[in-house]
Amino acid sequence: MLKTMKETIKYKATPELQEVIMRWLAWLKNVRRYSEHTLDAYGRDLACFINFYSADTPVTLDFLAQMEVYDFRRFISHRAAKHIEKSSLSREMSAFKNFFKWLDREQILHNPAVSVLSTPKQPKVLPKSVEVDDIQTILQKTSVFAHDDWLAKRDKAVLILLYGCGLRISEALSLNAGDITQNSKFLRIKGKGNKERIVPLLPVIYEAVKQYQQASPYDFKADSPLFVGARGDRLSPRIVQRQLEKIRMDMGLPDTVTPHALRHSFATHLLAEGTDLRSIQELLGHASLNTTQRYTDVQIETLKREYNKAFADAAEE
Repeated sequence: MLKTMKETIKYKATPELQEVIMRWLAWLKNVRRYSEHTLDAYGRDLACFINFYSADTPVTLDFLAQMEVYDFRRFISHRAAKHIEKSSLSREMSAFKNFFKWLDREQILHNPAVSVLSTPKQPKVLPKSVEVDDIQTILQKTSVFAHDDWLAKRDKAVLILLYGCGLRISEALSLNAGDITQNSKFLRIKGKGNKERIVPLLPVIYEAVKQYQQASPYDFKADSPLFVGARGDRLSPRIVQRQLEKIRMDMGLPDTVTPHALRHSFATHLLAEGTDLRSIQELLGHASLNTTQRYTDVQIETLKREYNKAFADAAEE
């Protein structure tokens, strides 16, 4: 069993298999650096997979080793019949395929059947960016929804960092005070999979952070959190999300305007200004150029909208 903040995850498996599952989860956490949220999701997805096959007796390692393509497809068909989202089914398949690959790598068991399976094709979802003017207004409105001047300056500094450096919210909130100094020209960021990247630090970003620190009632040591909550603890992502949600609703913006949308906007606006995809890939910390390639589709969609708007305006004249 795996205990989480949510309901305990139960695996209907032999003690031997349960011990192996715990080792896999520990590997995901300590080697692959998966977040607690992802670990919880993978743990529950694997439990769903394992428990499907445990009719009367616990599932064994030997059973997993002897599974054939048909056996895997029985589970996939069962889940698909419940009309779950394709994204959820893809994640469940990703979880058990990851587990089987790890079992093979650790020489615990080898099952070639799992390599035959392909995940469902996902509908192409374009990242939603925010207009430059709207971003400026969002930054100005941080003072409206904060209870204190230093909290408003904090929220502004976080948001301008997300947009100005293309950071994930987890990356921004994991920064320590010593990571940004007056002499800092670049930021060293640890992203997904503990992968490190370097991003330029613009003077306007440093100035926003400096104003927040000067207004804060807390002292900042080099190894202390850069962004803190009202009680001085490291700032929670949910607080930033909630503040942006209030601003978004006040401005009448769609619910796609999230902290992560600011990162998308960073990439989209750079591309519009002529920055090459390879550079954007490095700045975002994408492992694959295919992920970054999506932003070219965003630009094309924007051009289409502008063209259709211009054509409609011309037709009315």
